[in-house]
Amino acid sequence: MKIYKNIPRSQWPELCQRPRLQTGDLDSIVSEVFDKVKTSGDEAVKAFTRQFDKAEITSLTVEPKEWKKDAEVVLSELKNAIFRAKKNIETFHKAQLSQGFSVETEPGVQCWQKSVPVEKVGIYIPGGTAPLFSTVLMLAVPAQIAGCEKIVLATPPNGEGKIAPAILFAAQITGVDVVVKAGGVQAIAALTYGTESIPKVDKIFGPGNQYVTAAKQKAQTEGVAIDMPAGPSELLVIADETAHPAFVASDLLSQAEHGTDSQVVCISDSLEFLESVNDELEKQLQNLPRKEIARASLKNARFLFSSDKIETIGFVNAYAPEHLIIVSRDEEFYLKNLKNAGSVFLGNYSPESAGDYVSGTNHTLPTGGFARSYGSLGVDDYVKKISFQRISPKGIQSLGRNIETMAKAEGLDAHARAATLRLAALKNEKL
Repeated sequence: MKIYKNIPRSQWPELCQRPRLQTGDLDSIVSEVFDKVKTSGDEAVKAFTRQFDKAEITSLTVEPKEWKKDAEVVLSELKNAIFRAKKNIETFHKAQLSQGFSVETEPGVQCWQKSVPVEKVGIYIPGGTAPLFSTVLMLAVPAQIAGCEKIVLATPPNGEGKIAPAILFAAQITGVDVVVKAGGVQAIAALTYGTESIPKVDKIFGPGNQYVTAAKQKAQTEGVAIDMPAGPSELLVIADETAHPAFVASDLLSQAEHGTDSQVVCISDSLEFLESVNDELEKQLQNLPRKEIARASLKNARFLFSSDKIETIGFVNAYAPEHLIIVSRDEEFYLKNLKNAGSVFLGNYSPESAGDYVSGTNHTLPTGGFARSYGSLGVDDYVKKISFQRISPKGIQSLGRNIETMAKAEGLDAHARAATLRLAALKNEKL
């Protein structure tokens, strides 16, 4: 692994670049799929599933009998782990619930706010090389807690047109209403427009590859909201000699095995430590079933030597990682100065995979530098904050002249008149 040493800031933009797969004309592919799904509905979704996923399906949704039967085959040990993860995710996300508030901004002017759930949500669960049943928990549990009326899950089928049993089991225990056997751009398009079998939703959640991310951005232009740009996985580790090289290497590989477009970065103030991590990577890589994917991903990796902790945290904030692990004697300094990260793991015994599965935090996080403007997925993403106000006669008498003055200054006379008429009516009442 090449080690970059004390990199000047002029090189940071280059080192912050994420890998890009060769996708051809991504936007035109997304537009074509959206257009066909919009006009041809179910048939278009089936055709694209045949083309992209090599799966022939007769029904786009999982029948209740099939759902129950397939979910039952999940081994007890895995079911118990899923239940435990669900409990911890519920605990963490229930703490996020807002009770709203009410405040009198001045006498006669009462303002308040309350949270109202998004009615219909679509949750996208990546399939491909690793069906992510854990993502069902991360997306459906906060939707349940928020009180969303309908949860529609979409995920790619396997070659036999089936959905992974663990995904169906997780969906069963988290209140999912509909499971759609479709993935990729066609699934996002179906959730955006609705088809004969697939309900249209108000907001789409979930990570995916570059096609899915582009499709979600297209959905926004069609009036359907999305959670965040959540693309290929990434991890940045700050570690000094207090860290265990084997632990750090295992964390780097846990992200590298997601896909060939994943990226991992390790920063240390010790060249010897970085060499040790590199040796561990080679050693552990040999035993991974997904070693070819991980090895291809490691071609995108960055190993940085930085002897200046101010420069280190500066680079971290510039990179804005999805996942950040800090194992350092200077932990307090890094936490105090950290500005941009999706989810943070502290110390030798906090593997990133704990957050992926069972600690309770959400693993749906901003990638590609979007941690500069987005945060971790949570209950707030499933609700709308509606504001209310009630103004008494005394209140409008107090505010009225200010409304008139400000509206006229902006050239909006009708705005001013809405206050003027009320002031005049109150004056006449007194007479």
